[in-house]
This record gives sequence, structure tokens and C-alpha cells, in this order.
Amino acid sequence: MIRDTAAQDQLIERKSGWRRWWRLGVVALVLVIAAVAGLPTLGRLFSATASVSSSRLAFGTVSQGSFVRDIAAEGQVVAANSPTLYASYGGAVVLKVRAGDRVSQGEVLASIDSPELSNKLAQEQSNADAAKVAWLQAQVDARQKRSDQQNTYDNALLERNGAARDLKRTQLALDAGAVTQQQVDQAQDALDKAKNSLAQAKADQGLGENSLSFNIQAKKLAYEHEVLMVQDLQRQVENLAVRSPVDGQVGQLFIAPSAAVAKDAQLLSVIDLKALEVQMQVPESLARDLGIGMSGVISGNGQTWNGLVSAISPEVVNGEVAARLRFVGQAPDQLRQNQRLSVRVLLDHRENVVTVPRGSFVDELGGAFAYVVHDRLATRVPVRLGASSIDKVEVLDGLKPGDKVVISGTDNFNNAASVAISD
Repeated sequence: MIRDTAAQDQLIERKSGWRRWWRLGVVALVLVIAAVAGLPTLGRLFSATASVSSSRLAFGTVSQGSFVRDIAAEGQVVAANSPTLYASYGGAVVLKVRAGDRVSQGEVLASIDSPELSNKLAQEQSNADAAKVAWLQAQVDARQKRSDQQNTYDNALLERNGAARDLKRTQLALDAGAVTQQQVDQAQDALDKAKNSLAQAKADQGLGENSLSFNIQAKKLAYEHEVLMVQDLQRQVENLAVRSPVDGQVGQLFIAPSAAVAKDAQLLSVIDLKALEVQMQVPESLARDLGIGMSGVISGNGQTWNGLVSAISPEVVNGEVAARLRFVGQAPDQLRQNQRLSVRVLLDHRENVVTVPRGSFVDELGGAFAYVVHDRLATRVPVRLGASSIDKVEVLDGLKPGDKVVISGTDNFNNAASVAISD
């Protein structure tokens, strides 16, 4: 017969279960208290119309403090004055400088050989000399004609005076009975004829003077016209020597060192190194607040310079607007065109402003709503936003300091009134 283990069994005294029930009661009480405390949160969570993972969202806290609106960007040094020189006349051009050479104002940069223009100048100079001779000859002829007209007038005056004396003597003779009335009448007719001749000589003298003056004036104007033609051609010939309009540096060469070009062809450009500006690209959203005359800070090469906004482009290219800053005072000598510098333009600075970190929610919700997070539940609330900076947005109404706001990823909410946020 096989023995079992009954001999090894030992009866254990069964203890009272009040302690076990007491523990269970404490656990149940804790669960009830937790359930009562979490009922509002659970209610909100169950009332949410959607649930989104927090990994797809970005959060920010509303704060109150200083609000600085500025634009910080990388700028590029450009020449505010970079004239391009053109050929004033067609011909063979020889460049006397190379790209990058330093030049001074008035220095000859290129010369143009134009035989056609030189010949035209010589012809016009000859025409001017001929016009001058014609003008001088007209003056000599005028003096001669004035002398002849004066002689004619003087003779008519003598005849008039002689006829007057003859009439007087004849009248006296008639009174003495020595002559007849017919002779007196003849003397009177001779006087009248002499008067008419004198009047005609005087009129001819006036008309002749006007004619002579007009002729001299016409010859003079013709001569002055030729002089102006010569001066213009001389200016064109002088411009065949292309000179630098500013102190600066030769920029781009548009032709070979020796080439034949047509009139108004581009030759080269000159960069005025004393008129440098810094061009920056501003996001379209911030460009509307940018104005000419705003102060800025330009930094680079371990130095800092003050600047002013001098120009703003009227067009938007790839979502950006080009703006230029000029240096306050004289531009630094060590700068070069196309050099990269850092630019910061101050738009606004205020204290005690309620702000929220800037995020895509401004565009996603149109700036009219924001989702405030409390107990893992995001609730949509109406807000009114103000100015924007690089990293902050001014809050005018709807949010208070300390509020936790969803600043990115609200496009996942589909405009729901409340959204549960899961881990």
C-alpha cells in the first residue's frame, strides 16, 4: 500500500478577515474620492469632439512684459550710385582700365576714335568762320548804305532850304512889282517839291536803317547758330574720352579691351564706394510696418554702424520685399560691394504688453480664435490679436498671462469647440 502525504499536513488556524476588509474599504474610499475629484475633467474629456496627440502640437504660455518689434535679417552691401558709361558716338573704343581698378573723378577710362565726328567738327568750324565773315561784311555794307542815305537826306535838305529862300525873294520882288504872280507860284511849287523830296529821303533813311539792322541781326544769328553747332560738336569730341563721373572702382566691363561699338553702346560701370547701402529682404508680413526713415543697426566685421531705411521696393518677390538702409554719416571704407552684413531695424518697443509666442495658429485660425489648454483639454476661445514681431504676437483681448495655448498644429482640430489632447 502506497503512503500519502497526509501525515505531513498541518492544520493552520484561520485568522479573522476584518483587516482584509479594512484595507479593501480604504482602497474603495480612495477610488471614490478620485472619481469625484475627476468628474469635471472626465466630463470635459468625454465632451470633446476630437482627440489629437500632443506630439503633433506645439504649446506656448501667455506672458506679460516688454514687447519689441524688430526685423533682423542678413543684408548685402550694394552701391547706391553705380553709373553705367555709354559710347557717346560710334567708333573704335580702347579701354584704359580693368575691372576692379580704383579710379578718380575725371579720369579717362576709355577713348573713342571717330573720324566722322572729327570731320564734321572741322566742317562746322569752317561754316562758322564763313558766317562770321558774312556778319562782319553786313556791318560794313550797313555803314556804307547809311552814309549814302544820309547824303541823300542832306542834299534834299539843302534843296528845301534853297527853295524856301527863292520863294522869299520872289515874294519880295512881287511886292515891289518886279516879278509876276506866276513866278511866285513857280517858286512855291519848287519849295513844295523840295519838301516832298526831303520827306521821302527821311522815310527812306528810316526804312533803310530797319532793313540794315534786320540784315545784320540775321547774319549775327546765323553766325551764333554755327558757333553753337561747333560747341556741341566740340563737346561730343571731348566726350570721346570717357571719364569717370565719381571717385570709386571699375565694376563690370561690357566690351573687350579694344572693340568697335555703335552709339549709346554700354562700355563699363563705375561703383561709387562712398555711397554704399545695405539691401535686406523683409518678409511680406512685416514689410507693411516698415517705413522710410526708420532707424536700424548694421553690424559686421566685428563693428556696428547706425543706419536709416532709405528705400522700400513697391513689389513683392517670392513673399519678400527688398529694402535698403544707408549709413548715418560716411560709409565705412573697409566695406565691399556684395559683402554680407547683419541688419536689424527697430519697429516698436513697449512695456507691460500681453503676448503669446508666435506660431502658425495666427494664420490657421485667422487670428480670431485660440485654443487654451487646461487639464489636457484644448478649448477654443475668441481672441483679438495686435501687432506681431519675430517671435511674439500682441494679445489685445481673450487671453491672460499664464494661459497655455496651442500655437501650432491647430489645423488638426478642424475648428472643433474642444479637443482632447492625448500623450
